[in-house]
Amino acid sequence: MITHSEDTVYQGRVKLLQPLKGFRAGSDSLLLAAALESRENGAFLELGCGCGGALLPAAFRLPEVRFTGVEIDADMVALAQAGTVANGFETRVSVQAGEASDWVKAHENRFDTVFANPPYFEPGRISPPGEGKETAYLESLDVSGWVKAMVFAARPRAPVVLVHRAAELARILTAMDRQTGDITVLPVASKPGEEARRVLVRGRKGLKRGPVRLLAPIYTHDRGGERSTVGHDVAAGRALQW
Repeated sequence: MITHSEDTVYQGRVKLLQPLKGFRAGSDSLLLAAALESRENGAFLELGCGCGGALLPAAFRLPEVRFTGVEIDADMVALAQAGTVANGFETRVSVQAGEASDWVKAHENRFDTVFANPPYFEPGRISPPGEGKETAYLESLDVSGWVKAMVFAARPRAPVVLVHRAAELARILTAMDRQTGDITVLPVASKPGEEARRVLVRGRKGLKRGPVRLLAPIYTHDRGGERSTVGHDVAAGRALQW
């Protein structure tokens, strides 16, 4: 296993094993976990789960739900599996190695919710990422392919949820408009008066196309830089209402 640190989120209640070099879970992961609808049962899938930065907090938030995480990087799979054991989630959280678009071929219409934090940048569009960050930041599958894989694995009418850069919203909506309905967009900004840097986007498989709902933005911090009420809720493991 690669060199890693043992960290916690949700005020020490969830353990994460993360690489010392490379992508480390942050606010995007916790936003994604908070964005999932609360359920008392069911099966959820995260494509591209990394070391479990969203998967394990989501499993803590929803203790009656079964989770599957799929990750292409073998080192991240090992860390996510170790994190599953460290949190005592072995009976209902499974982490598997695989490339998203290939893995879902054997899992059509299987999951009650599918969620993802896809890689953010197209190859050649940014400077080379730092050591260990290539699979986390550079697309091996474009947004359209990522959404297609998510929708394929979702049950009819099930939500697919992703967090991404706000600058990529047009690409996301183009992909989701072809395959989902009831699309909702929640912009996320750091402070009031600042541009949204992230968006949470949710659609439901197979529903008829309709108007896209663009919600008022949420702020993770107040104007003075202190964590906002929403920021506290996300950090504490409470659900976003959207």
